[in-house]
Amino acid sequence: RMRAGQMRAREATSVIKNLALALCLIVALVLARWGTGTPKPLPVTAPANEFSAGRAMVDDRVIARAPHPVGSPENAVVRDYLVQRMTAMGLNPQIQRTDAIQRTPRSDTPFVLGAMVENIVGVLPGKDRNAPALAIMAHYDSVPGSPGAADDAAGVSAALEILRILKAEGTPARDVILLITDAEEAGLLGAVGFWRDDPMAKHIGFVINLETRGGGGQAQMFQTGPDNGQVMALYRKATRDPVATSVTSYVYERMPNDTDFTVSKTAGVTGLNYAFIGRQFDYHSPTSTSDNLDQGSLQQMGANALDAARAVANAPALPGKASSMVYSSTFGGYLLAYPQLAGWGVLLGALALMAVGVWRATRRGVFAWTDVARGAGATLYLAVTAVALLRLARHATGAGFGFMEQRVLLAQAWRWELALLLLGLGLALYVAAAAGRGSSRIQAAVLAAVAGAATSAFGLDIVGLCLGGAGAVIALFTFGRPAGIAGAWTGVMATALLVATVAQVLAGPTAFLIAWPLTLAAAMGALSAQGDVRAGWMKLVLAAAAALGLGWLLVFGHGLYLGLDLAELLTAIIWLGALLVWPLAHGDDERAAGRMAALVLILAAFVVVALARWLPPWSVRHPQATVAILVQDLDTGKASRVANLPELTAWNRQALEADGGKLGKQTIPAFNRRPVWSAPAKPVAAAAPTLGLTRQADGSLLLSLVPPPGARSFALEIKSKSRLTESTVNGRPVPLFDKPDEWTRLRIEAMPQGVTVGFRAAAPGEIETRYVAVTERWPADAKPLPPRDAKSVAWGVTDALAVVGSKRFTW
Repeated sequence: RMRAGQMRAREATSVIKNLALALCLIVALVLARWGTGTPKPLPVTAPANEFSAGRAMVDDRVIARAPHPVGSPENAVVRDYLVQRMTAMGLNPQIQRTDAIQRTPRSDTPFVLGAMVENIVGVLPGKDRNAPALAIMAHYDSVPGSPGAADDAAGVSAALEILRILKAEGTPARDVILLITDAEEAGLLGAVGFWRDDPMAKHIGFVINLETRGGGGQAQMFQTGPDNGQVMALYRKATRDPVATSVTSYVYERMPNDTDFTVSKTAGVTGLNYAFIGRQFDYHSPTSTSDNLDQGSLQQMGANALDAARAVANAPALPGKASSMVYSSTFGGYLLAYPQLAGWGVLLGALALMAVGVWRATRRGVFAWTDVARGAGATLYLAVTAVALLRLARHATGAGFGFMEQRVLLAQAWRWELALLLLGLGLALYVAAAAGRGSSRIQAAVLAAVAGAATSAFGLDIVGLCLGGAGAVIALFTFGRPAGIAGAWTGVMATALLVATVAQVLAGPTAFLIAWPLTLAAAMGALSAQGDVRAGWMKLVLAAAAALGLGWLLVFGHGLYLGLDLAELLTAIIWLGALLVWPLAHGDDERAAGRMAALVLILAAFVVVALARWLPPWSVRHPQATVAILVQDLDTGKASRVANLPELTAWNRQALEADGGKLGKQTIPAFNRRPVWSAPAKPVAAAAPTLGLTRQADGSLLLSLVPPPGARSFALEIKSKSRLTESTVNGRPVPLFDKPDEWTRLRIEAMPQGVTVGFRAAAPGEIETRYVAVTERWPADAKPLPPRDAKSVAWGVTDALAVVGSKRFTW
């Protein structure tokens, strides 16, 4: 009878623990959904002193009526509209016209970008006209083929609404400059032209930049300048609903991505950079229309930027430099921030709480140091196996890597994120359950080995094979004997403490992402004697604490998912999530139900992956990209129909093979550096650019290229076997030639007058040139393209004529 009573008590405890775990996961998902949501957009009837997405959308719909890349007639229409709007607001707008030229640092060979830009600059005068001004910056051009309702009509329309409110509230303490740049999509060239050439740039002391990389999602302040202590103090005090984290700023600074804020920051002006990156299917896409824009995202970005703009515009002095802060949003609209040095205090606090938990568990006689080693081993197994499984899942989708290759996943973003969520949740629960029962070591080893081996089913993957093998070995040593919850959980915490300490030393702004969940877990452990207190009320307390921390982590996981197509990075979220749910998921009975349920979740994840791979996601809302360009080679007289897409649709095959040519791949110099889909086509009449080399009176040489009429963009490549010096582009010094026998590339937009490249040579020599000029309309004497269906869309530069050729010059 006594044994039966004990069994019933254990079963009751197990039921309570499982219910607490289920409740924890449900609440965490609800919190994550809340934490990634956007506010309700305010209508046009909102109070005049409140930012209204409804009012901003009036401008957005005008700006995003059609694609409007730099130099296009449509961009001129948008420019004139903005001048009219700013004039009506009393901002006395001026158009800054300049040819912006810069060599990009993002290329391993010389690569120069250039465009004739038309920036629009207006000023709301302040009380002290000599005080450093605030600039609110956004760009009005779009990429070819996209209306750009988000990128960046949303930023421009938000900026206009912010200026309206600031003007209505009276004269600010300092000038507020509305800077609407051109040619951001062509390489930040409008910002380059303004910060390099416009005298107004020297008047600016703080910048608020508004940008997007998608059509929705939370609007985040994702970048500041260096030594941001005072800037973040202002942001924290001013912003009513802050969304920001120092992790994003730290990581973004180390990515190859840029916005106009990069140019102002390089010029030594600090500030705040805002963007939203959800609905990435619409990024640079024809589907980036005003109807598809998440107005809640616009509302959030505009309202938060308005809060900061008010504070800066009316501040007695601009924020100065101070030690950079560690900061992150938390639930309830609170931004927790502290100096990086204080991170050591957080880690010491976590260590002290861990010591209390270990002390209490030792007094209860349930703590074993051997279990700590098994907990650390389980953490290592979790990390290695998570990378292998996430890597396998990404390969199994069948989608390639790259922006266009990823679009098949972006078209079904919810399905792919669900698969990753199920996979991470299943693995975290599996490892915690397996750590408590030694009988699962073979099963765990097989799981890791199969995951690693399966990555090579899609092509040999040495990394995956090594991960799978390592996971299997770790499993055999880690799960050989049952581990008590107190010691095992301590081992998991100890690994987090070690990694957080390393992060604090090497990447201080990111360490909190580990330190905060660790501190919460350590507090849970101190309260529950490292999980040994098993009363029902304690399980509920642990579930509540874990739900709060896990929900916060899932918000970060969602950001990682959106920001980078690198599923393996989610291992960090899986590991930290396991740290929090460990006392509720630890396998402390003989039954394998916990492990089996976790394996079912992992299996379900791969079922969702299979659906993502085999169910076509294309629809009217998420259409497939199609491209067709007729390339006329002026050297050979031959023509090709080409498409620079990773995979071809049925429409593309029909369009490319329309002249009876056989489809294949070829590399076309100057047109594309990589092979493109191509089929022979019937030649068409095409005007050639004017290309010539002349010697100047001072002995220098001048190479000029004037594109054919109607060509909005062109590229020129130059190579010389001899050393060339003192290079210029349109009279501006630009380092063009690093070494002999190396191609230098120039990509020019919106310069119908052409480009001139100057240089000096010490001796007689020769240069080889290649060019391409693109006219964005289908040749009248070419066979018409087939009509597209509703699930296909013209992408980027398409339905166009490109002329290519080459020429040698000697001197």
